[in-house]
Amino acid sequence: MPTLVVPPFPPSPRDDAMQLYRAFKGFGCDTNAVINILAHRDATQRAYIQQEYRTTYSEELSKSLVSKLSGKLETAVLLWMPDHAGRDVEIIRKSLVVDRNLEAATEVICSRTPSQLQYLKQLYHSKFGVYLEHEVKSNTSGDLQKILLAYVSTPRHEGPEVNREIAEKDAKVLYKAGEKKLGTDEKTFVQIFSERSAAHLAAISSYYHDMYGHSLKKAVRNEASGNFGNALLTIIQCATNPGKYFAKVLYKAMKGLGTNDDTLIRVIITRTEIDMEYIKAEYAKKYKKTLNDAVHSETSGNYRTFLLALLGPNH
Repeated sequence: MPTLVVPPFPPSPRDDAMQLYRAFKGFGCDTNAVINILAHRDATQRAYIQQEYRTTYSEELSKSLVSKLSGKLETAVLLWMPDHAGRDVEIIRKSLVVDRNLEAATEVICSRTPSQLQYLKQLYHSKFGVYLEHEVKSNTSGDLQKILLAYVSTPRHEGPEVNREIAEKDAKVLYKAGEKKLGTDEKTFVQIFSERSAAHLAAISSYYHDMYGHSLKKAVRNEASGNFGNALLTIIQCATNPGKYFAKVLYKAMKGLGTNDDTLIRVIITRTEIDMEYIKAEYAKKYKKTLNDAVHSETSGNYRTFLLALLGPNH
């Protein structure tokens, strides 16, 4: 469930474009006006506004935003403007090629559905002129490379149906490949985690728990570390409870001294139109504090205003 609060009768995209243009005029920028409009329009509406802006003012809205906004607010608003896939390809590209910090690319690839990945791959190629698989291959190595390549290129079933016998057998195979032996047979983990549907992985997880007394998640933690471990954990947690997974990512981004704003921005922006209500519920349940309150205490100024507008009501 998304949290985005959109007015019941939003102004026309042309009106919005005009309001934005006015907000940018002169020396400063009426940042509140910009936030009030953009934080309350869905992906389709944002696309129309950008189109109108281009047509009316012969300039890209993103360019005006870059010249008028700054800092974390600018980062957040720019990431908010495209649709899901457009945003995902930007995040993956930056993570793999620019920052060479593989955490964000791993999270995005391993938490998306097969159909989202399919579209994302097409868009990646048309936008950057290179295949996503090729990009993953040149910028990663070892077991992380194996799981990411397998995950982006293996077609997976997306429905809720599960073959119970196979799921039970998979749980045994994973136990043998991991906890039962010295060392870990990574190949088996890569194969099962990349070929099985989310519903099937959730079933494996439940059989695993019944047979061995603890979760598959815990087994993965013990058997795999670093980015490879993260990839497997992301896949299994998003198969069983994506809301809980992202609540934890947000919690870790904000706990302790300082805040990891890249993560905070990435997760809030990419999940707002998908399942933010569930993430908020899981956050409150697990950390005894609302996500809105946590974000409020870790951010400030217009940046805070924008993120809280996307998160919707505090409950």
